[in-house]
Amino acid sequence: MKKSRHEYKFQTDEKDIALLRARIEGVMKKDAHVTEQGGYHIRSIYFDDIADTCYYQNEAGTDPRAKYRIRIYNASDASIRLEKKVKQNGRTRKYAAPLTREQAETLIDGKSLAMDEESFAAYPELLQQFLVLMRTRHMQPKVMVVYDRIPYVDSRGNVRVTFDRNIAASVDFKHFFEKDVIKEPILPVGVHLMEVKYDEFLPVHIKARLDIGHLRQITFSKYYLCRKRKKA
Repeated sequence: MKKSRHEYKFQTDEKDIALLRARIEGVMKKDAHVTEQGGYHIRSIYFDDIADTCYYQNEAGTDPRAKYRIRIYNASDASIRLEKKVKQNGRTRKYAAPLTREQAETLIDGKSLAMDEESFAAYPELLQQFLVLMRTRHMQPKVMVVYDRIPYVDSRGNVRVTFDRNIAASVDFKHFFEKDVIKEPILPVGVHLMEVKYDEFLPVHIKARLDIGHLRQITFSKYYLCRKRKKA
């Protein structure tokens, strides 16, 4: 069984982010994959079925529930992943499988990959599962979630503290791998998100540095809010 993680989210602004970064930079390291700018750009295309099951389960807080997405970094095809994120009992688990650009573009176009016995057997288990869902539940791309992430990590507790800025929604799927996409912000100017993720424990010294006295935990699903914006 894949290990589940705690995941907490907090609304922040530019002043909060500057203060929090100053407090944790002495005790946490930057993620090894950050660019020279100190972070990276994330794009995820989320899929849902003909009944929008993922969307309405998220709205209702169904437990457990799962979401499927194709994710890339910095608009590059160097690392393309199909991911399944499961939330159960307040904790999350994430599964991933690599995709080629050709496979990703086929799925984003709403088409299945080859399903003959030999081809299917060669796919990773998660991709097999997703292709079956495309056939049986008509999974299709619904929305692209776009944002810039500044990530910090600590091996003790497998902690990740991330600051997600400029969160936006898009349905410009054809430009998924291009430098620019047509997008629409989902938060007011200057409002951003901090996520705190860890396995079994959050080290006391990190917890203390994240406590700046006024941050409140919120419920925040990028997928749900971006879908809601595009449904409006």
